[in-house]
Amino acid sequence: MYLPSAFKEEDLALLHQHMEGTRLAVLVTHGALGLLANHVPLLLSPNQGPNGTLHGHLAKANPQWKELASGAEALLIFAGPDAYVSPSFYPSKAEHGQVVPTWNFLAIHAYGTPEVFHDASRLLDLVSALTDKHEAGRAMPWAVEDAPKEYIDKMLGAIVGFAVPITRLEGKRKLNQNRNAADIAGVRDGLAASAAPNDNELARLMR
Repeated sequence: MYLPSAFKEEDLALLHQHMEGTRLAVLVTHGALGLLANHVPLLLSPNQGPNGTLHGHLAKANPQWKELASGAEALLIFAGPDAYVSPSFYPSKAEHGQVVPTWNFLAIHAYGTPEVFHDASRLLDLVSALTDKHEAGRAMPWAVEDAPKEYIDKMLGAIVGFAVPITRLEGKRKLNQNRNAADIAGVRDGLAASAAPNDNELARLMR
């Protein structure tokens, strides 16, 4: 990822917080089958390794798991909110007109060499933890054990688990940090006045 110094985010706790809040990441591999990408929910174990470890699973029918098993590096992308920034938001537009559109966004790229596993007990722990995470807050949360055991056993036999110790972590928070205070305030106010939730979230982050 292109990372100008003004937009580079290296606070590990902040990066982990954003990763935890991203419900669906993109898993990218490049191997014998070429470039492959799938959208997957992940669990982060922040204290496993210097940058944490990511855990997820794929359908056994999905050929990407074989690329993971090959020992090649994988990339996991965590995209955050994004917003189009109009030149009209900048007070400096009226001063000199030397402004162009841009895009504000948050993104994290995590790299590592995956470990693939088929152990039913470990897979059960993984899918149970993922379920508990995403069912939390519901009035009547569903749990894996609510389904018949033989059905769950069959479902576990149809997936492959993976763990990715993060060896490299890149974070980008592009929030107009390279502009003056007046322009930053103008963008923040412009996005806050938008009807789009993503724009409003970017405005909140710029505060």
